[in-house]
Amino acid sequence: MKKGDAIPSDTVLIEGIPEHTFRLFKKIFARFQPPADLKLTEWANEFRILSEGNSDAGRWRTDKAPYQRAIMNAISDPRIRRVVVMSGAQLGKTEAFILNALGYFMHQDPGRIMVMLPTIELAEGFSKERFTPAVRDTPVLSKLISNSKSSGNTIRLKQFPGGFVMFIGANSPSSLSSWPVRIVFLDEVDRYSESAGKEGDPVALVETRTSTFWNKKIVLLSTPSDETSRIKMEYENSTQEVWNVPCPVCGHLQPLEWGQIVFDRDNLDQIGHSCIKCGTLSDEVDWKRAQSRGEYIAKYPEREVRGFHLNALASPWKSWKEIVEEFLKANAALKNGNIELMKEWVNTVLGQIWEEDGESVDVEDFLARRETYGCDVPDRVIVLTASVDVQVDRLEVEIVGWGVQKENWGIQYLRIPGDPDKQEVWERLDELLEKSFYRADGTALKIDCMCVDSGYKALMVYRYCKPRELRHVYAVKGRSGAYPFVGKASTSNRVGALLFPIGVDSGKDIVMQRLKVNPPQMVDEPCGGYCHFPDDPDKGYDEYYFNTLTAEKKVLRYVKGRQRFEWVLKRTGARNEGFDLRVYNTAALEIRNPSLSSRTATAAPKKKRQRGVVKRGI
Repeated sequence: MKKGDAIPSDTVLIEGIPEHTFRLFKKIFARFQPPADLKLTEWANEFRILSEGNSDAGRWRTDKAPYQRAIMNAISDPRIRRVVVMSGAQLGKTEAFILNALGYFMHQDPGRIMVMLPTIELAEGFSKERFTPAVRDTPVLSKLISNSKSSGNTIRLKQFPGGFVMFIGANSPSSLSSWPVRIVFLDEVDRYSESAGKEGDPVALVETRTSTFWNKKIVLLSTPSDETSRIKMEYENSTQEVWNVPCPVCGHLQPLEWGQIVFDRDNLDQIGHSCIKCGTLSDEVDWKRAQSRGEYIAKYPEREVRGFHLNALASPWKSWKEIVEEFLKANAALKNGNIELMKEWVNTVLGQIWEEDGESVDVEDFLARRETYGCDVPDRVIVLTASVDVQVDRLEVEIVGWGVQKENWGIQYLRIPGDPDKQEVWERLDELLEKSFYRADGTALKIDCMCVDSGYKALMVYRYCKPRELRHVYAVKGRSGAYPFVGKASTSNRVGALLFPIGVDSGKDIVMQRLKVNPPQMVDEPCGGYCHFPDDPDKGYDEYYFNTLTAEKKVLRYVKGRQRFEWVLKRTGARNEGFDLRVYNTAALEIRNPSLSSRTATAAPKKKRQRGVVKRGI
């Protein structure tokens, strides 16, 4: 048999195996071949075709937007499990980091893939209007997905050899918990609802879907929103890589920043960006041409999570003239009291969170003004209150002393460690409730009223408070919005305990007002509403405490065009127990409503009142 002749059907290529069986096994084993060693950018440049209607229709070119290269290759890098992209708009994010990546995994490294958008409607729209045309116009992908409307090809589910792509909404709890997946794309995470129905955080729900895969990949993308931004929090826990461009004149690498943009509002045809090193003003064309030599510089290169930040000044699809015009329009609206346009500009152009100036206080001021009491309780204290915040592994407690005109003294801030489901934790709180605190002259004071937050482990809180109500120990529950500070108590719970609703926004207004009262000019001079804090390290008023006391600020928000003030965390993930405890201490004072006209208003609790403190199980 000569070279090129057909192999007879009965020819045995391997002893005992005929040709048709050999070819069958060859086809089967081809499925198990490792993917080609291609980076995502290499795959896109070779295979991806942009659909008609796209401004760059035709073959994909990564060189069009050089800042996309490092992000795309990080997504395809098997060593990287998590990629975070916090960016402005009109930077080609969807085409480069989602559609290209979907095509790459379908063709080169197939598996179970999930794409989540803020709502089901947006997910379906993305599938029909973005994904389907991308597959149709890219030949290597169109061969993988059948055109028939079978169970394997629906709007939300696209099957291909070796896997599928599922499109879901963050507002749909059932779709978040139904399938294990290896690769997840989470787009516009700052627009997700806080909870998928009653199931909890949609991002966390989806991430649990990947837990069984050793080679999982999670990609989070979004323009940021405000201080509560999820993408900002993810970015802060990453390498924090910022796109840097060399100066067209001196070559110094630097980010393109709004603060370096120079323009004359009367002539927007001449806009430049000044170099932070040599000061030379170069125009948009020169800076964007220099992007071919740009690179990302990481703040924390040792971290495993790759995180990238981009702003629209780098975009080849948005001119600096457009950006400046949008800024001028937003700035004019801001002067008229409408902040929405400026907020959108900051989010979508600069790729930064919107931070509003708000009412707040400074940690350093409180650390500097701590005092030496010289005793448990200063002489001007008349009444002691306490508040309790229930956490997963502890109780946090603050005891506050009150004097004339509600001048107040921090007495002790402490933690009682332990599981709040265990009785011994509450027994230790009983010991604190019965503890005596002494003035310099030996007068003993006890806690006159205690408020326990029932927001967590409510049943345990009710069981603790109910038998101690004669001792003025009450369950409270905070609620945000326009509510009175202390509402009418109810007993509509399983235990029948008194439960006081607390308008926390009103309470925080009161506490903040007192925190901002200036100190008296003379030591020991009475000062209504002023907040004193001890410098004794055993009392717990350290830097951590003051960070929790000052963790929030009051900001002006526009909701559906109407102004509304809200208390928000200054930064994502900040702890605010100190602030909450001071609010509940203030509520305890209002509930008890003692006379604060003189020192004689306080005495140790009367014996008949102590009958309500007989130790009982909770």
